[in-house]
Amino acid sequence: MTIGVKMASSDLSFEELLEKYDYKFQKGDLVKGIVCGYDSQGVMVDIGAKTIAVVPTREAVDKDENVEDKFKKSEEYEFLIIKEEDEDGKFLLSKKKVDLAYAWKELEKAKEADETILGTIVGIVKGGVLVEVSGVRGFVPSSQLRVKESELEVGGKLELKILTLEPQQNNFILSNKKVYDDSAVEARKNVFSQIEPGQIVKGDVVRITDFGAFVDLGGIDGLLPLSQLSWRWIDHPTDILSVGDKIDVEVIAVDHDKQRVSLSLKNLEPDPWLEAEKQIKEGDKVEGTITRIKHFGAFVEVFPGVEALLPHAEVVELQNQKDCILQVGDKVDTYILKFNPTDKRIALTVNPDKFESKEFAQGTEDEDKE
Repeated sequence: MTIGVKMASSDLSFEELLEKYDYKFQKGDLVKGIVCGYDSQGVMVDIGAKTIAVVPTREAVDKDENVEDKFKKSEEYEFLIIKEEDEDGKFLLSKKKVDLAYAWKELEKAKEADETILGTIVGIVKGGVLVEVSGVRGFVPSSQLRVKESELEVGGKLELKILTLEPQQNNFILSNKKVYDDSAVEARKNVFSQIEPGQIVKGDVVRITDFGAFVDLGGIDGLLPLSQLSWRWIDHPTDILSVGDKIDVEVIAVDHDKQRVSLSLKNLEPDPWLEAEKQIKEGDKVEGTITRIKHFGAFVEVFPGVEALLPHAEVVELQNQKDCILQVGDKVDTYILKFNPTDKRIALTVNPDKFESKEFAQGTEDEDKE
């Protein structure tokens, strides 16, 4: 009896032992295992099978990583079975594929939340840029880049938003441009809720055209027209501005419906007409510099920032007197025929004898309106 009892007890232990190793691990299963060592193949892991499973180095770490640094002995990790047991009863595992699966999950969450993520540039190819985000490689088309590929370099970082995410097809398309487009929309709302005419604001010159300059006010671009650059005559905005300049400007108009802002640089300077009114009067002889020549006459700067019109007939008369063709930059002596500081108009003559001719004075005003 005693022997029988011992045998029963022994048989029970053997059945429990069999049950312990009655596993059904299959390729594709996620399993937890405890690191028990390292060898030339990679990491040795106990997953509760008959033999120790192996995580090949290529499935454990990247090229620049060390397995012993990443996997600590006696600690538990999650692995994916990539190959069922061989004739020796060993399973092959992967840690990188588990990390990749979790990375896809996190990226799906980021896409749903429309979050901005940071990607590392791993390659610059025709048509776009290859990036890596949390171990997942994606592609940013050229059309979705805010800067040119030539301005980027491998190893650099890009702020990105996810356009397409299909893990089954390994399809991961991102946009760098959308980050700024979306943030610009929000920034525009904030700026337009605060900006109003009369404010002095700081901005960066971001674009220059023939008719003016566009200034970034922190989310919106305001237009600084050519006429608002200076009290002096300016041929082109590049005469005084360059892209990248940081300037102070005055807001002179805000159109909330069209979301447009008009700016002025010259309003931050003293109005030269106010000073000219104190120093100039009709009948004065003045020396000035020709700034522009039109078919109806020549504009002459008779006071810093103040232009007056010398009508065409007077230009011809002066050229006959001097026996030359007047050009921009020439200095000429003229007389103030009519001065209207309110409308900022001055008419000139080269012949003071014509002061009393009302017909002449009216004619110069009509030519000025052309």
